[in-house]
Amino acid sequence: QVQLVESGGRLVQAGGSLRLSCVDSGRTFSMRAMGWFRQVPGKEREFVAAISAGGGSTDYADSVKGRFTISRDNVENTVYLQMNSLKPEDTSVYYCAARTYQTVTHYDQLYEFWGQGTQVTVSS
Repeated sequence: QVQLVESGGRLVQAGGSLRLSCVDSGRTFSMRAMGWFRQVPGKEREFVAAISAGGGSTDYADSVKGRFTISRDNVENTVYLQMNSLKPEDTSVYYCAARTYQTVTHYDQLYEFWGQGTQVTVSS
């Protein structure tokens, strides 16, 4: 069973940094590609970043390239999202997601498991 729990979201000033964490309590974490998505109320969910099961392949939305870094620790069953140079437009609820396959994708419908989300607010 996959159960994802995000943490690390908080209020931060523009230009600041945050690191989000997502822990999977299941036993198959190392076999799953993982992704981060975000959603603002009233808008569609947006892809942020993804990482392959082994960690060797990553993908990023253009809006976060060069500022955000996704990584994973397959011993600790945790995926991270390091967010630097934060902007007010990064304000959102950030969700961690897992998929059955090992390869990255930016399509949210291809992720079967989702966390509850963590709120990130960037003040100007």
